[in-house]
Amino acid sequence: MSTLNIALPETLQAFVEEQAAAHGYDGEADYVRDLIRQEQDREALNALLRKGEMSPPGRVADGAYFDDLRARILKQG
Repeated sequence: MSTLNIALPETLQAFVEEQAAAHGYDGEADYVRDLIRQEQDREALNALLRKGEMSPPGRVADGAYFDDLRARILKQG
């Protein structure tokens, strides 16, 4: 694991310390790592949403859809 040192104003340092303690992190570094992981998750979710927006429209799953699905399953069965 590599190390990253950052300089924070006292107000931000105090905030990080308070948040780490309030949310049960082992220390400030764990809190910051979790924030970075959350941002990575947000970016991955946004990428999936953009991919979904670009995909063709899907079929509406209404009563007719399920009637058709049921009929196909019974026919196979």
